[in-house]
Amino acid sequence: MNTGLTVLGIETSCDETAVAIVGDWPEPAIRVNLIHSQIADHAPYGGVVPEIAARAHLDHIDGLIGRALAEAGIRIADLDGVAAAAGPGLIGGLIVGSTVAKGLALRAAEL
Repeated sequence: MNTGLTVLGIETSCDETAVAIVGDWPEPAIRVNLIHSQIADHAPYGGVVPEIAARAHLDHIDGLIGRALAEAGIRIADLDGVAAAAGPGLIGGLIVGSTVAKGLALRAAEL
């Protein structure tokens, strides 16, 4: 059981969906860091396609967050904060990350 500050971070500014959990229990550290790369999804186009990137974030973010919480051994209610990339980046991906972060923060506050 942790007694320190615990924050979930979300990164969706371009073509990688990433989540991390950091905490200061028993000392400051990155507890979990997960990344889903979209390199293969964009390779046929020779670069990042914003619409494909945003849709891929939607497809993978929930699973990554669930896996991160499980690996850290915590629940949403144990989070003291949720952070998300706000820019610069591709607007579709930033909207996905910030919307998910806001929803999680609201849910954590209710628990």
